[in-house]
Amino acid sequence: MYPQLFHIGRFFLPTYGILVSLGVLIGLWISVRNSQRQGIDADDAWNLGILVVLCGIIGAKILYIINDWSYYSSHPAEIFSLGTLQAGGVFSGGLIAALAAAVWYVRKKNMPPLATCDAFAPGLALGHAIGRVGCFAAGCCFGKETHHFWGVTFTSAFANQNSGTPLHVPLEPTQLFESAVELANFFILTWLFNRKKFPGQVFGAYLFLYGVARYFLEFIRDDPGRGSVFGGIMTGTQLISICLVLAGALIWWLRPQPRALPLQAAP
Repeated sequence: MYPQLFHIGRFFLPTYGILVSLGVLIGLWISVRNSQRQGIDADDAWNLGILVVLCGIIGAKILYIINDWSYYSSHPAEIFSLGTLQAGGVFSGGLIAALAAAVWYVRKKNMPPLATCDAFAPGLALGHAIGRVGCFAAGCCFGKETHHFWGVTFTSAFANQNSGTPLHVPLEPTQLFESAVELANFFILTWLFNRKKFPGQVFGAYLFLYGVARYFLEFIRDDPGRGSVFGGIMTGTQLISICLVLAGALIWWLRPQPRALPLQAAP
C-alpha cells in the first residue's frame, strides 16, 4: 500500500516502523497517566511499559518463527535476516511474552497486579490500533481474496518481497478491521476504567473482547506464520484467542464480592 514514507538512496523510513513506534509512545503515555490515577509510581509504570514493549517484540518474533518452523528449520540463517526482522511477528506471541514480563516486574516492584493491568489495557488497545494501520501500509497481515466492495488491491513489489503480499488481487483488509476493533476497544475500556468496580475489570474485559474479535478475524486472514493445531481445525492464534477469552471471563468470575454490611440493632 505505502510501505515507505520516503527514501533517499538506500535509506528509507518504513511506514510500519513509524506507526508502530507512534502507537507504542501514545499507548505508554496513556498507560502511565492511568497508573498515576491509581496511585502507582510513574517511574515504575514507565519502566514496566518499556520492558513489556521489548518483550512483546521478542515474543511476537519467536511465535512467528515457531509457526513457520518448517521453513526456518531448513533455512536457519533466515531467522536473523532483514526480512524476518522487518516482519511484524504474531501479536498473540507478543502479548504472552509481554504478560510474562509484566508478571515478573510487577512482583519485583510490589505493584498492584490487576490494577496495573487495568491501567495498561486501554493504552495497549490504542497502540495496537495504530500499529495495525502500519501493517496495512506495509501489506503484511493480509487477508484472503475477496469480491466484496471493500477489497483492497496491493501493487507494491516491496510489500510482496518482504511480506509475501499477493499483488493485483483484491484482499480482505484484515489490518483495518483489527485496527477498528482495537480502536473501539480503547473507547470501551477507557469508559470502563473511569467506572470500574473491582481490580482487573478493565483488563479482563480487554482479554475477552480482543480474544473474541481475533478468533473470528482469523477466518479471513491468509498470511503465513500463524500455525495450525488439532490437525488443522484452528490456527494457533485462534487457540491463544480462546485462552484469552477464558482468562478474561475468569477474572470477572473471580472478582471480589462486596462485603455485606452488618445489620444495625434497632434502637
